[in-house]
Amino acid sequence: MAPDDTSAAASGSVRPEIDVEALARLLDGEYAGVRDLVRTNLAAHSSVLEDAERLDREAFRERVRDIAVAMAGTGQTGMGFPAAHGGGDDIGASVAAFETLAFGDLSVLVKVGVQFGLFGGAILQLGTARHHDAYLSDLVAGRLLGCFAMTETGHGSHVQALGTVARYDAAAGEFVVTTEGDAARKDYIGNAARHAELAVVFAQLEVGGEARGVHALVVRLRSGGEVVDGVEIEDDGLKMGLNGVDNGRIRFHGVRVPREALLNRFADVTPEGDYVSTIDNPDRRFFTMLGTLVQGRVCVGGAGVSVAKVALTLAVKYAVRRRQFEASPGAGERLLLDYGLHQRRLLPLLARTYALHFAQDTVRGQLHDVFSGLDDSPQTRRRLESRAAGTKALGTWHATRTVQECREACGGAGYLAVNRFAALKADSDVFTTFEGDNHVLLQLVAKGLLTDHAGEFEDLDQLGVVRYVTGLAVETVIERTSAHKLLERVRDLLPGGDQWDREAGLLDSEYQLAMLRYREEHMLGGLARRLKAGVDKGRDPGEVFSSVQDHVIALARAHMERLVLESFVDACEALPVDGNKVALGLLCDLYALSAIEADRAWFMEHGRLTVQRSKAISREVNDLCRRVRPLAVDLVDAWRVPPPLLRAPDLLG
Repeated sequence: MAPDDTSAAASGSVRPEIDVEALARLLDGEYAGVRDLVRTNLAAHSSVLEDAERLDREAFRERVRDIAVAMAGTGQTGMGFPAAHGGGDDIGASVAAFETLAFGDLSVLVKVGVQFGLFGGAILQLGTARHHDAYLSDLVAGRLLGCFAMTETGHGSHVQALGTVARYDAAAGEFVVTTEGDAARKDYIGNAARHAELAVVFAQLEVGGEARGVHALVVRLRSGGEVVDGVEIEDDGLKMGLNGVDNGRIRFHGVRVPREALLNRFADVTPEGDYVSTIDNPDRRFFTMLGTLVQGRVCVGGAGVSVAKVALTLAVKYAVRRRQFEASPGAGERLLLDYGLHQRRLLPLLARTYALHFAQDTVRGQLHDVFSGLDDSPQTRRRLESRAAGTKALGTWHATRTVQECREACGGAGYLAVNRFAALKADSDVFTTFEGDNHVLLQLVAKGLLTDHAGEFEDLDQLGVVRYVTGLAVETVIERTSAHKLLERVRDLLPGGDQWDREAGLLDSEYQLAMLRYREEHMLGGLARRLKAGVDKGRDPGEVFSSVQDHVIALARAHMERLVLESFVDACEALPVDGNKVALGLLCDLYALSAIEADRAWFMEHGRLTVQRSKAISREVNDLCRRVRPLAVDLVDAWRVPPPLLRAPDLLG
């Protein structure tokens, strides 16, 4: 990113001096106090990492529950709830706390997420004062445990098709909740198998014989620790990981709940049996309801980034301790991180982790502004939902890739459970599919790009998107997107293929952004043309969309990588000129050029990269890795993963 050309450090002539404490403060940001509280609590309960290996499943579940309740007592889990009910009135702080909690045992993380994020968040965001007064104080304090019963065996991402039904009995003033067939069984529900007393249940509402779509109700599962009549619960059994979380299956056999159990922020049923809502359009009402739950995706994406930080901290510290092979006879064995291949394996991942950290800062800030009422327009909410979906996808995929690469980079030592990679790998793998399957989430991102998050956005399913796009000129689709508004500078930097290759500097952030913006616009226009061409040929719109889903995902990825780079560039530009700015500039360049290099085939196919330029980018990535190598330990230390959580004796000595 070429920080400051007057700086000798920027030219690579000297090693930039990193102020680790200052960098740590920058990364912690405005929520440093919250993050320090979580780090302190994690250190106090670090023995849970060993408990996960030595306790049987039932004992470990109880241990995880006890830790979650103990953390609630410190205030760290209630940051996003109203102060009147024991919370901190700060949505951003609650996300920061969750991100930091991911440094520790991930069963604890998920237990906290289910209790305070999903169950508590649903009551807070979908309920009204009667629900807040009844539940929030006990919930925030950890005295009342619950679960979030949305996913069904036959209905995962397609929430509108849920099979559980809640029929209103006007004579009794009650809803009757019923599981209609095995496909409608609630499944994989955290907290359900052992600890939840209540559930927020998502069901098809029927009032007066008329279907009103999916709504949420509070349903009791247990009383005095015993499952209540009409509710059937079974354990999901051993999982690939996260066995400290009691996931279960729930069936409802005509369970009756009072009319007031309906979470009625957006719709209600009167005592007389009339359905009322401030949002007339049922699709818009459904998406508005789900939009209030976007915090979960923001949290999981941030947790994925934190998992990558733990893995990289272990792998980098091992690589500057472990020696292997002599460079020349009598010279002694070299440190792993001094080998170019090892740098290539770890340091681009380090750069991408920093990039995603700053992208997470952006989406967390947007979430806070929307839910605090600072910027709560419908289009702002749509853009938040899209960005949260894309950031979650990139962050969790990055975690999975990084944990695997770091495990391999630590050889046999990385395979030992005591060195943390076994748990990191097993426990974080599901992040790519909960809170939304990543491929489905990226389709949501592309949908927003195709429609520019227009007023019709909530009403459009995949077929609706195809019809909507085919009703517009392709140029209109492009011009309506936010990407188009960023392209004037791109066109200035695109005088024509080879000339651009000769003139633009690889370490110029404008060049890097221009490349990613051009790719995004080209993919957007190409996707719109493919949709229109398919429909113009008389093909079924659903088949047309299915046939271009690879282009849909590619567009969404390209869009998100551009947003990630913009967040990183903005963060670097805001810093004073010092060693930290230079170091972050090197990482920003490494992230950008690695992203271009990874998709060099596309850029070459579309005339944006010559063979010579492509080779130059690879050489530059290698050089950036060499320049980042002496900084690597300081860069991972700045994440401040608590030492008791880095318990890996074979990796760290």
